[in-house]
Amino acid sequence: MDRRKFLNLSMFAMVAVPASLSAIDFRATKPDTWTAKTVKDAIKAQYGDIKTEENGVSVKAPSPAANGGAIPVTIKSDISAKTVALFQDANPEAAVAVFALAEGGIVDYTLKIKMKVTGKITAIVEGTDGKFYSGSIDIEVAKGGCEG
Repeated sequence: MDRRKFLNLSMFAMVAVPASLSAIDFRATKPDTWTAKTVKDAIKAQYGDIKTEENGVSVKAPSPAANGGAIPVTIKSDISAKTVALFQDANPEAAVAVFALAEGGIVDYTLKIKMKVTGKITAIVEGTDGKFYSGSIDIEVAKGGCEG
């Protein structure tokens, strides 16, 4: 294939792919989630009055966390999900992230979050079955980043 054909096909692929993807801007559609001061209020702003089943969602993070400025958190679940949300109770605003999943999407996220003090991290998975599932973990943040 000559260079011009390759470049033309590449340009077409770059234009076509974003058109097939869609994203939900939860900051625009659910603004109260991002200003809520408590986990309970943030969950209510995101999902309404819900009851969660406390199973099916794994949340892992190091404890004690040596660096509160970059705590690696992993969320995993085998539940067929529409959304995954992460909340914490150590900072002024409780919401950390909300992800929308495509049909058949896999819940296996690792991200770094900031926590100024020891607290609890909670993940909520909105299942395609209409139910809500949760998992949580208590994280101890080391003072001064020295693990103790």
